[in-house]
Amino acid sequence: MERKLINWVGLLGIISLISYALAVIISPMAYPGYNWMEQAVSDLSADNAPSKALWDQLSALYGSCGIVSVSCAMIYVSDNRISSKLFRIGIYLYAAMNWVSGIGYRMFPLTDAGKEIVSFQEVMHIVVTGLVVSLSVISLVILIIAGLRQSDASSLGKWAAIALAMMMIGATGTGIVPPQYFGIVERCSVFAATGFNAVLGWYLFRGFTLPDKTKIKELRNE
Repeated sequence: MERKLINWVGLLGIISLISYALAVIISPMAYPGYNWMEQAVSDLSADNAPSKALWDQLSALYGSCGIVSVSCAMIYVSDNRISSKLFRIGIYLYAAMNWVSGIGYRMFPLTDAGKEIVSFQEVMHIVVTGLVVSLSVISLVILIIAGLRQSDASSLGKWAAIALAMMMIGATGTGIVPPQYFGIVERCSVFAATGFNAVLGWYLFRGFTLPDKTKIKELRNE
């Protein structure tokens, strides 16, 4: 296919994932006593966290690249009428989740790492999290259903199912596993959203089309 600028923008979704992963892996080095198996990722970016400056540097490309990529994916599927209306609604809602996350967490950052949630700002941080989780689950479920109904959306529907499973592991696991393992299951949730952003970015780069397996076999036999 002949790629247009909007298709190349999809690669920003992959850059966003790399930036986030680097922040999650390297930032604890600037946080004495941080236990990644026990503590949440958000503790690393809290206002009073010693790792705040390093986190901001490493994750500089995470938010902006992710939002630009998913927004372009939303525009692309809308303008080109990709797959079914249900499929496009799923993409729209997932893009909305990214905007709520990007704006909401900027407006209401966690002020104290590991502190009990008591202030208005901290409560709003939890409200934003609730909206992000709700939009994530609803959009992914819609994409899974669209994938089951439409063959041209089936592959992305499978990725949506994987992302939703990771989110559920994180959501249920945090209340089941011992406190010393909270950070492990929590990371399943945070990487699910960022990872699916990267997948959407790749699909945008490919024009939301994947090589037909029958055609590949025919080409190999020629």
